[in-house]
Amino acid sequence: MASPSQNRPEGTIVTGKTEERLEELGDGVFAHVQLDGGWCLNNSGIIVGSDSTVVVDTAATMRRAALLRDTVARLSPRPVTTVVNTHHHGDHCFGNCVFGPETSIVAHDLARTELDAGGLALTKLWPDVDWGDVRLRLPDLTFPEQITLHQGGHEIQLIHVGPAHTTNDIVAWLPGPRVLFAGDVVMNGAAPFTLMGSVQGSLAAIERLRALGPEVIVPGHGPVGGLELLDANARYLRWIQRLTAAGRAAGLTPLAVARTADFGEFADLIDGERIVGNLVRAYAEAAGGALGETLDVMAAFGQMIEFHGSTPTCFA
Repeated sequence: MASPSQNRPEGTIVTGKTEERLEELGDGVFAHVQLDGGWCLNNSGIIVGSDSTVVVDTAATMRRAALLRDTVARLSPRPVTTVVNTHHHGDHCFGNCVFGPETSIVAHDLARTELDAGGLALTKLWPDVDWGDVRLRLPDLTFPEQITLHQGGHEIQLIHVGPAHTTNDIVAWLPGPRVLFAGDVVMNGAAPFTLMGSVQGSLAAIERLRALGPEVIVPGHGPVGGLELLDANARYLRWIQRLTAAGRAAGLTPLAVARTADFGEFADLIDGERIVGNLVRAYAEAAGGALGETLDVMAAFGQMIEFHGSTPTCFA
């Protein structure tokens, strides 16, 4: 586990092995960060405007979603008119249900499809987590490529950059303060995860994000950073591709490659078992598979558990 900050920002809440904190990134722009950023400990964005508030991603459990909602309420009495889901994974959208019917949920076309199909399946992976009375709330407004929100004086560009982490990744880009809410296309301190998306597509997405010229990047998991996060994620993904090339040439399975890999600079990343899922995806792409094509996710997750020695820990 990452060590808690010795100088926590005002408003930091420490609960057991996790830490939730609010960071101001610009005029009315905040990151709600959940550390250490491991499984289901995601980050959210809060954009307070002159007459309304926009939230980027919610949370995995009812307790954490309620904490986010209450944090938003303390920042401003203005209503939350829009929640953006950067993709369909439950840690970014199960908390949709804590916001009322006056709030529109916005996501990519495929995010609604995938969330509807998967439902609350994520809760079955970690049955001991106190998920609370999570109720599935699907996006109300979806789009295929890009839309721009003009709310409360903020311009918020929602851009589809998948397949990357998933097929339906979008980022929220604020060109004024040059703040990028990157969703799980970018991680910090946690291993990237492309099993449901694409390794090659993630590298392409990173270059698209670099071209925007962000000054502040809020990753899907882990501490807020800058352009160095793009570099670190790209290095990891290229490492996965190199392992794939060598493993295929030697006739090894993704699990066998993971077991013999020299993690080097990536040894300290949390959720290191994701290497197996990433290799499964990279193997499919190296064999000519379409970027983002459907794979047997549960079989790959089973191999990740085998590599880890048990089900990975989730502190949600």
